[in-house]
Amino acid sequence: MISAERRLLLVAACALIDADGRLLIAERPAGKPLAGLWEFPGGKVEPGETPEATLIRELREELGIMTKAACLAPLTFASHSYDDFHLLMPLYICRRYEGIPVPREGQRLKWVRATQLRDYPMPPADEPLIPHLIDLL
Repeated sequence: MISAERRLLLVAACALIDADGRLLIAERPAGKPLAGLWEFPGGKVEPGETPEATLIRELREELGIMTKAACLAPLTFASHSYDDFHLLMPLYICRRYEGIPVPREGQRLKWVRATQLRDYPMPPADEPLIPHLIDLL
């Protein structure tokens, strides 16, 4: 059971895949929690918003690219307890999008192979997602 002090946080993440089968990861900028760690694009699901709508919004805001709900396929999810909240994070795959991802929020971006993901320090909730992406790609 999650106590009142440790709320449930729903965050949607996207494994953006390019034509060469590489994944886009972003480094959390200085000044943010978990700064310096690499993660998949995405963000907090706002009240009344679906995870797919969150990803469409976040990919546009963070990276300047456009996609549609039909281009987002759920792959797996992470469930991880941090000190002050419990994170539930569905991970979607996206291979079809318009535009070229550019960092719009001070983050660094890298395209990497799934087998290279462990070379980049990631938040604890992201690490269990790696085997699923290696199996897929």
